Amino acid sequence: TGKGNDQVRFELTVMALNPKLRIIAPWREWTIRGRRDALDYAAEHNVPVKATMERIYSQDKNLWHLSNEGGPLEDPWNEPPKDMFEWTTDPTDAPNEPEYVEIYFRKGIPERVNGVAHGPVGIVQTLNEIGARHGIGRVDIVENRLVGMKSHGVYETPGGTLLYKGHAALEQLCLDKETLHFKQMVGLKFAELVYNGQWFTPLREALTQFVNYTEQNITGTVRFKLYKGNVILAGRKSPFSLYREDYVTFDQDDVYNQADAEGFIKLFGLPMKVAAMLRLQGRGASEFDEVDYEDFKRD
Repeated sequence: TGKGNDQVRFELTVMALNPKLRIIAPWREWTIRGRRDALDYAAEHNVPVKATMERIYSQDKNLWHLSNEGGPLEDPWNEPPKDMFEWTTDPTDAPNEPEYVEIYFRKGIPERVNGVAHGPVGIVQTLNEIGARHGIGRVDIVENRLVGMKSHGVYETPGGTLLYKGHAALEQLCLDKETLHFKQMVGLKFAELVYNGQWFTPLREALTQFVNYTEQNITGTVRFKLYKGNVILAGRKSPFSLYREDYVTFDQDDVYNQADAEGFIKLFGLPMKVAAMLRLQGRGASEFDEVDYEDFKRD
C-alpha cells in the first residue's frame, strides 16, 4: 500500500535495474483506500479472496516467513488471536516431550539437518516443519517503517529462527572478539539496507564482501533442544573453534599463568586511574592549580 515499505523496495529495485521503466502503483491511484474497500470491491466483482471482515489481516507469506498486520494487531495492547497463527503450534499445545535437532553449517551455509543433506529450500522447509510443531519462531515486533510511522506485526518464522540462532552460536565459537563485535554492527546496517530496499547499492555489495570473508571458518554443528516455544542451545562444535578448554578450565592447568593478569589489569585500567587521580586532586582546587601526583605514588 501507500503506507508500506514494499512500494519503496519494488520501485528502488526497478530503478536500479531499468531506470527507463514507468512505475504504476495502483494503491496510490485508485479509489480503494483500505482493506474494507478492497473486500467490498472483491465481493462486487466476484473475486474470491481469503480475507473476511472478521479476519482482515494483511498477510504476506513465503518460504522464510508468514507475516500478519492490521485488524486487531493495530492496537499493540491486543494479544494476537490464537486462530491467526497458521504455521506454528501454540506453545501451550506443543508436545510435552522436547525434540533435539542438529544443524550442520559449512562456511556459514546450512547444509544438513540431523545428518541429512538438503539444498537451501529443503533446509528451510525441514526446519519450518520441525520448529513449527514446537511453537518456535513467533515474533511480535513494533517496526519503524521507512515511511515514518511505527507498525505492529506478528511473524511466524520457525526455520529462520533456528538458522539464525544456530549460525550465531557458531560465530561465537569461531570468530575472534573484534571481528564478532564488528560483524554484529555490520549486521544491523546490512539489515537496514535490505529493509529499506537498498539491495542494489555499493554499500550493500561492499558489506556482503566483508560478511563472506568472515564466514570462511563458520563450519560446524549446532544442537538445539526444542520445547514449547523455547530454543535451548544443547551443544556446538567446530574444527575451527577458538574455544580452548585447557585455557578456561577452573581446575589447575599448565598453560595460563594467573599472575599475568595483574600487569594487564594495571595497564588496562590506567586511563581510569589517572582520571580518578585528577578528580580527587581537583576537589576544592582552582582550575589553574597543577595536579600534585606525589600523593598517589606507592610507598
